[in-house]
Amino acid sequence: MAGTSTTPEKSATAMALMSPTTSRSVTQTVNGSHKFVIQGYSLAKGMGIGKHIASDVFCVGGYQWAIYFYPDGKNPEDNSAYVSAFIALASEGTDVRALFELTLVDQSGQGKHKVHSHFDRSLESGPYTLKYKGSMWGYKRFFRRSVLETSDFLKNDCLKINCTVGVVVSATDCPQLHSISVPESDIGSHFGMLLENMEGSDVTFDVAGEKFPAHKLVLAARSPQFRSKFFEGLDAEKREITISDLEPKVFKAMLHFVYRDTLTEEVDMVPSTTYSDFPASDTLKGKLLAAADKYGLERLKLMCESCLCKDICVSSVANILTLADNCHATELKSVCLKFAAQNLAAVMRSDGFEHMKEKCPWLQSEILKTIAGCESDNCSGGEKSQSVWAQLSEGGDTNGDHADKNDKGKGEGKPFSVQLPNVSMGSSLGKRGRPLLVVCVCRFLLSMSQVMCMLLVQRSH
Repeated sequence: MAGTSTTPEKSATAMALMSPTTSRSVTQTVNGSHKFVIQGYSLAKGMGIGKHIASDVFCVGGYQWAIYFYPDGKNPEDNSAYVSAFIALASEGTDVRALFELTLVDQSGQGKHKVHSHFDRSLESGPYTLKYKGSMWGYKRFFRRSVLETSDFLKNDCLKINCTVGVVVSATDCPQLHSISVPESDIGSHFGMLLENMEGSDVTFDVAGEKFPAHKLVLAARSPQFRSKFFEGLDAEKREITISDLEPKVFKAMLHFVYRDTLTEEVDMVPSTTYSDFPASDTLKGKLLAAADKYGLERLKLMCESCLCKDICVSSVANILTLADNCHATELKSVCLKFAAQNLAAVMRSDGFEHMKEKCPWLQSEILKTIAGCESDNCSGGEKSQSVWAQLSEGGDTNGDHADKNDKGKGEGKPFSVQLPNVSMGSSLGKRGRPLLVVCVCRFLLSMSQVMCMLLVQRSH
């Protein structure tokens, strides 16, 4: 049987033509920081050993994190002699490896911060590993309390804690011989120039005497209402259309979005207000939200909802909730309902709540539904949020303090916070039964409010 032979010269030539491949494994950290301000430190003392104040959730490396500060310490053996501070994994995850840094800020301006850090030093056992959601890294004896209260770290009853998280990630890097960078899309700027130059405009809008040239095709492509108006309605042949229900600045901001897909600087940079005497519907953001709802601009509506969400506080939430309900802004409405449910006692004392009851009485039922849902969820999960029962019966007091202590900072944060389970083994039977009682009370109030709403509807007819 004849075989095929390869000469040494041919084999060497083949080997010479085959260039080696390469790859590289890169392990590094994805870093992110969060600043946590604790206002009213003296009022937080006495809340109990093992009980904490939580920061807002922040995201680093694809995971959510939170800072937990224990004014009376976490370790019962220390008898409240130390404050404790921890960084907790607040989202689902297993064996998350990370580096951490906790800094207690020196507020004297001398820069003598107290820093506990994994960064810029070698670690014998490598990065810290958090096994599951709720795992924490930090210090039970973060600072001796008696020293802290006479130091420059505490100023005007305020503490500032900064933290940095570096999530460890690994990736295999394969070299590319050639690459071509593609710039970000500039279609918005081109359409924006079309609007500014008024080139090819085939329709003009008259808004309170101010003229706005535009292009029917662009408007029809962006808005179902304009499409119906120009191609199916009586305005198909009109060259000038009068808009009587929008202010010029609102219509201008809406046109800016239609052409550029962004908000105007005036909308984006408008300072937040408390809305206590200034309804959200009267702001540029609120009017633009209503316009987006009317003309079917869903993306613009969501952008306005995101802006208004940042303005939510105890004094504004009822006004913003009323606006969200009128404009079918479901995302914003959901956030408002949750915030109102979590801060019910303080919200009920606001002027906006009275306005909401007059204009949209059915929203009271929806708040009660949200309260019942929150309480049921907390019961099933074994966790205890600020009890609605306590808010209604004791004016918002859940830790033995008066309502005015807790209400003061309600509007400072966002409507969501992370709380770890806090179940006492020595709780009495009465306390364990309270969540069920709360749900029953809320459901009773809900049914009563629905009956009242039905009576109001019948009376109006």
